[in-house]
Formats: sequence, C-alpha cells, structure tokens
Amino acid sequence: MKASFVRMLAVGACIFGGVWGLAGTAPAADPRGVNANSGTVGIVSGGVEGTYVRIAADLASVLDDGDTLRVLPMLGKGSVQNLKDVVLLKGIDVGIVQSDVLAYAKRERLLPNLDRRVKYIAKLYNEEMHILAGPDVTRIEDLAGRKVNVDVQGSGTAMTASLVFDMLGIKVEPQANDQALALEKLRKGEIAAMAYVAGKPTRLFRDLKAGDGLHFLSIPMSGALLDTYLPSRLTSADYEGLIKPGEQVDTVAVGAVMAVYGWERDLERHRKVARFVDAFFSKFDEFLKPPRHPKWKEVNLAADVPGWTRFEPAEQWLRQASMGTSMGKEPQSAAVKKEEFRSFVEQRGVQPQQAEKLFEQFLLWQARSPQ
Repeated sequence: MKASFVRMLAVGACIFGGVWGLAGTAPAADPRGVNANSGTVGIVSGGVEGTYVRIAADLASVLDDGDTLRVLPMLGKGSVQNLKDVVLLKGIDVGIVQSDVLAYAKRERLLPNLDRRVKYIAKLYNEEMHILAGPDVTRIEDLAGRKVNVDVQGSGTAMTASLVFDMLGIKVEPQANDQALALEKLRKGEIAAMAYVAGKPTRLFRDLKAGDGLHFLSIPMSGALLDTYLPSRLTSADYEGLIKPGEQVDTVAVGAVMAVYGWERDLERHRKVARFVDAFFSKFDEFLKPPRHPKWKEVNLAADVPGWTRFEPAEQWLRQASMGTSMGKEPQSAAVKKEEFRSFVEQRGVQPQQAEKLFEQFLLWQARSPQ
C-alpha cells in the first residue's frame, strides 16, 4: 500500500506539473520550465527494499545536470507491471525489468506488437533468486504442497518463481504478499518459505542472523533451468549472518534489463531518451565508484539480451565505441572483448546459446577477480 501510494504521488506530480504548465501563468512566463520538462526522463524501478530502486537512484545522482537532463525515479510493482507502464503510461520513458519478462508477456499475450513497441538500452546485471525457508525445511523439494510467498501478483519474482518451480517439478501453494510482510509471516511460521528475485546482497535480508532459524535453500541445476537462467551462488560475503564462511548456496540468476519504448526517430520522446542514452554510456565509469551499488561492477554495456532488440541510439553509440570513435573507453573494451570471446568459442564448436552463458559467467568471474 505504501509503495503504491508513493508511486501514485510521483505520477500525480508529473501530471499536475503538466496541467499547471498549460493552465497556470507562472510557468509560461519562465521558459526554464519548458526546458526542464523536455529534459525529464521518468524511470520506473521496483519496491523500496529491492535493487531496482537503488539503481534508479544512482542514475538520477550521476546523470542529473539541471535542465538538459533530469532523471525521475519512480517506485514500481514488478517486471510485468513495469513493462506495461513503459508501453502505456505517458510519464514513464524507461523501465527496469527482468530479461525473461518479454518472453512471458508474449506467451501470455499481455500486449500486442511487443517486438516493435519494446526495446532495450542495456543489460544491467544479474539478479539472484533467493529462497529463504523456515527451520523445518531442509531441501527445496520439501516445499511441495507448502505455502511459499512469491511476491505480489505481476511481480518479477512471481513470474520467475512460477517458471523455476515448474521446471523443477515442485508444486507449491503460492502466496502473494509483499516481501516485507512475507518475511514476518515466515518468522511466525505462517508460511514455509519465501522467494525473492533481487540483486545480492538485498537489504531485506541484510540484518538476519542464523539465530532467527531461517536459512537459504539451494536450487539444484538442471538442463531446463540452464536453458533460461545462469548458475549463481550466495556466500557469506553476501549474507554474513545467514551463511557461514566457506559455505555457499547454489541458485540461479536472471538478467536485469533497462527497457524503453521504441519511439520513432522524429518524435521528441525518442530524442529525449537518446540524450539519456548518451549521458548514461558516456558517464558509465562514474557508476563504478563508491557510493554506487556494487551491482554496477557486473554491467557489460555491450552484452546482448536474447529475444530483445536494442534501442537504435544505444546500438549506434556502441557501434561507434567499438570503432574507437567514442570518448567512452569502457564500452569499447567490452565490445571488443565480446567479439574476441565469440571468435574463440566458435573455433571450438561451442553453440551460440552456450557461448552467451559462458561469456556472462566470464564477466562475473572477472568482476570478482582482485585484478
């Protein structure tokens, strides 16, 4: 309720500002108001405890430069709703969603012509699936027939949890509480476990201790899972209070994507988002410095997202960077690195889908390396 209320206030403020600009006299006398609105980019993110909202806040902190570009982060209600908001809402230009949401939306026929209407600017980072369980659950198979919270309806977690449990052949009794309430229910024993897809370490589990009786469940790898998701793990470095030093919990990860509406080139909305793209790529090094979220270090701007089409200004920027004509050094090295890696695996007969996953794992390994 709180997240929805705040989000309504944010959207309402945008609408009220537009109405005042049309009907009031003060903004008309100040041309700076026109400039400010033309440079405003609305980004719908996630809930207050998730990683999306912190990423959006970082975007605002780094990219805001006055009237030329101003980023307005908004709280979202999950990947499925964020995708709908990018397509349908006037005040939202960019949305942070999970990479599997587009395939899900197509399968469920949520919106027509999605291939033409939705594109992506960049793959951001991988989000890990957390399954936190009570003391009486030792394996994920023990959740069969038990109550498992999968977040609110339409959320990215609900979508991914339904796919993962289906692939594992485990039928649970899904619950649709928000994550903060679910954690309280788990502590009281009212549910057996809760699923949460978020970039590690997530704030929601930051203060939990082993003495609380809660623990993470490992997700066994299978061919079906690896066709869609990347293998990952949770360690004591991520959750010191829940995982002992030297131990790890196997899980899967799904990519986070910066989605955008596929505006026509001659429209102002297209030009506005193109300016955002240029600023984001050009200033990317700033996101790798403190106090920005550590997940930025996993981002490879040149990474492709299977099933998605890249927004043309982003594609053009990366193409120029790969030819050494851009000021941005990081995208250039990433693009060249990927082409070299692709040539390497092709010479060894590795399938394209496997090569993409290997490259993502290579980037994760590189990000963790002291060098």
